[in-house]
Amino acid sequence: MRDPFAGSDFSQNAERLRAGRPAPTEPEVGGFPDESSADDEAVNKTGTTTIGISTTDGVVVATDMRASLGGRFVSNKTVQKVEQIHPTAALTLVGSVGGAQSFIRTLRAEVNLYEARRGEDMSIGALATLAGNFARGGPFFAINPILGGVDDEGGHVYSIDPAGGVMEDDYTITGSGLTVAYGTLEDRYEDDMSVDEARDTAVAAIKAAAERDTGSGNGVYIAEVTEEGVEIEGHENFEGV
Repeated sequence: MRDPFAGSDFSQNAERLRAGRPAPTEPEVGGFPDESSADDEAVNKTGTTTIGISTTDGVVVATDMRASLGGRFVSNKTVQKVEQIHPTAALTLVGSVGGAQSFIRTLRAEVNLYEARRGEDMSIGALATLAGNFARGGPFFAINPILGGVDDEGGHVYSIDPAGGVMEDDYTITGSGLTVAYGTLEDRYEDDMSVDEARDTAVAAIKAAAERDTGSGNGVYIAEVTEEGVEIEGHENFEGV
């Protein structure tokens, strides 16, 4: 009996799948070709522990300073993993360094364009939605950042997953050291914390993660976000915090 699909695009795609070859439409938007382990080991990754805490007066975002190659070699000990992307918002770098840096540049450009067109700052909720849309549909490899910001509604902390999911919480942690850091953070967290108290808690949680997580360490960067703006400072080896 004659196969009605013989020679059709359907049969050709089926043969490609059986042979392990990609279909002509791949990769899809937001997807990536399969990467070899050798390629993966050559990519700088932040490994990392990043923390965001919302308070009554603003937001504190803290990260460690370590970048690694393939998770086994420390390639940089002074990476700034939190950047200002909005007059009153900061975003962390988590995952591949190149993907995270590209993500930040893209968001910063969109924020500036929005402000130029409308004459006002983008709300933090809108910024979080935009970040999630970019993470879902853009060519940003393996990112999982935290967005912390302040607007007319108060302080906000969002985690953004690689598939574009956006979740708001009073505090959140991402990165390879999250399991250790969460224990310290939840032991110290209180609903009515001040910015200074949140800062001390975030630093303690980063330091705890650095003790046990090989992808985290070498110091801490801290961003304090208030309605006045964003202040970022770094402390190598946790000295002078």
